[in-house]
Amino acid sequence: MAWNGVSNIIQLGGTVIGSARCKDFREREGRKRAAFNLIEKNIDSLVVIGGDGSLTGANLFRQEWFSFLQEFVQEGKLDLQKATRFKQLHIVGMVGSIDNDFCGTDMTIGTDTALHRIIEAVDAISTTAQSHQRTFILEVMGRHCGYLALVAGLASGADWVFIPEKPAMDGWEEVLCNKLSESRGFGQRLNILILAEGAIDQKGKPITAQYVKELIVERLQFDTRITVLGHVQRGGSPSAFDRILGCRMGAEAVLALADAKPDSPACVVSLDGNKAVRVPLMSCVDKTQAVAKAVQERNFQKASDLRGKSFNNNLKTYLTLNKRKPSDEACTIDGKVCSSNFNIALMNIGAPASGMNPAGRGFVRSCMLKGYRVLGVADGFSGLLNDDVKPLGWMEVASWVSEGGSNLGTNRNIPDKNCKEIADKFRQHKIHALMIFGGFEGYQSILKLSDERSEFAEFCIPMALVASTISNNVPGTDFSLGCDTALNVITETLDRLKQSATGSRRRVFVVETMGGFCGYLATMSGLAAGADAAYIFEEPFTIKDLEGDVQHMKAKIKDNILRGIVLRNEKANNNFTTTFIEHLFQEEGKDVYVCRQNVLGHVQQGGAPSPFDRNLGTKLAVKAANFLIEQIEENKKDNNTVYTKSEKSAVIVGICKRETKFTPVNYLQKATDFKHRIPEKQWWMKLRPLLRILAKHESTYEADCEEVFNNHMT
Repeated sequence: MAWNGVSNIIQLGGTVIGSARCKDFREREGRKRAAFNLIEKNIDSLVVIGGDGSLTGANLFRQEWFSFLQEFVQEGKLDLQKATRFKQLHIVGMVGSIDNDFCGTDMTIGTDTALHRIIEAVDAISTTAQSHQRTFILEVMGRHCGYLALVAGLASGADWVFIPEKPAMDGWEEVLCNKLSESRGFGQRLNILILAEGAIDQKGKPITAQYVKELIVERLQFDTRITVLGHVQRGGSPSAFDRILGCRMGAEAVLALADAKPDSPACVVSLDGNKAVRVPLMSCVDKTQAVAKAVQERNFQKASDLRGKSFNNNLKTYLTLNKRKPSDEACTIDGKVCSSNFNIALMNIGAPASGMNPAGRGFVRSCMLKGYRVLGVADGFSGLLNDDVKPLGWMEVASWVSEGGSNLGTNRNIPDKNCKEIADKFRQHKIHALMIFGGFEGYQSILKLSDERSEFAEFCIPMALVASTISNNVPGTDFSLGCDTALNVITETLDRLKQSATGSRRRVFVVETMGGFCGYLATMSGLAAGADAAYIFEEPFTIKDLEGDVQHMKAKIKDNILRGIVLRNEKANNNFTTTFIEHLFQEEGKDVYVCRQNVLGHVQQGGAPSPFDRNLGTKLAVKAANFLIEQIEENKKDNNTVYTKSEKSAVIVGICKRETKFTPVNYLQKATDFKHRIPEKQWWMKLRPLLRILAKHESTYEADCEEVFNNHMT
């Protein structure tokens, strides 16, 4: 395949080279023919993209390779010299499967896109279900793995999820009907149930959507409908996450082949948290097959454990939140009376970001289940000073999981000279802990409050921040809530611009993204959309760099690639503005192409949260709730107050490479560029060379992959 042949496929779903389940390859004779064809084409390395079946076959093929060579020499098809040249077959796997059923990676290529299709369907169905007061049962793919059903249930706030790894308990029919009936009594007009196609009960008997429908209709007389999503889950343009994951894994696969030695075992390039890792292929295959065996043997706990920490974190979070309501001993459903008598304030600080509402729902419900009252503070510290504070109830946050923006309201005001007034309000409302969802202003707020602890005892309480900003510029976490939704908005817009540019022929678009001084959105959307360049503050550029990119663009378009995309972060450079870059590209390339400018603006902050942002927000919110409750219990006093000055009681909760971390904000000060409101080190900067390489610029991409051959399977 030539460079130009793959220059406009990143936005296409499926596979342009085709895929098949080959019966011949299951037989040794078929694999032998394949081996000869590879040698005829001078191929000694394979990158295999597929599920456990494809990767199992690839590993067997590699094991048989030397015997094939011997037979070819004996049969006179190969001379000894050529056989010696091809004595090793190197294989690297990349897992492509919407089911996310391969053990050894947190996410397979295609899973996030499938979740987008499912959540789009759930959101659409929810509107008609709400209108007609209906119950909908959605059947999703997953014969042997419940990941899609589980995460879709978590991201949509489904009333019930049926998955093979965690079958419904004996007598589940009565429990389900009681829950649905009670939810209607609380005023909920719709019910969503998500069922994996491989759902079973404790005895291994299949549970079908039709059976569940008949159960609900017979016992509750609810208007109930079934929607089977089927192969729509496999289709559509890939999400931004999947595009970036595919690019990262593809580059790491090439480097893995370059690093391969004669005795190197076949490996799979995988994702562990946000870290690329190389894991032994056959160990992963064996573990994946062990899951299916455990389910068959009805050892469901083992099956769930084998799925790995990501699956189990999702399952644990779902089971935590999937309650009809808090127990009568914990909290009243309106959240006004709770057993602990401790109050946790919840506020949003900074610009709105998709993911704030799902996180708020997860936080409120998690606290209520443990008997803690959550005080919703409207419009951040401004609302607090205006006494716009009220308890949040169980049903009040029920619909938040699918809603963008900030239902609590938010603004950028942070504590400064008004700390005394804020302390007075903390005391007035009896605030014993503080939870903030917000951006850099939220980080600054917790820093300021913790710095003022020596002056105001009211600030000597546990505090936590879950970063929520499309800019992704908060230290202490690799991802902030909202940045994935914004990336998808930008990427979809760039797809449309590319289509327009191609249709118009020989057109270049200069596109400005948000992010302040942080170039995350420009870089990652550029990678996801196949942009030619992305100019950011963190990577200074000169007029010579711009001139070089103009010449590169002209050469590309003369080579019959009839469109171009150039991205610029809004604060990349005071002098090289978006208009300047547009004019430069227009003037210098006017004999080859025309140039247009697009400033995306606040459209990047809007839209329903993506599955990634809903899932991440919910999980981090539950972890933050547990952290604050533990801190309250450790530091509560006899007079029903809480007092702590420990640095470890004021933290940012976030994903850092391969784990969730609770990092004290005071530890992060030295790692922060406060002038430009960005972390000193940002993980995604390592991907900048990859963006340049994929745009056919000269650059060097260094491996970001860890080998975990020794301890991965323990």
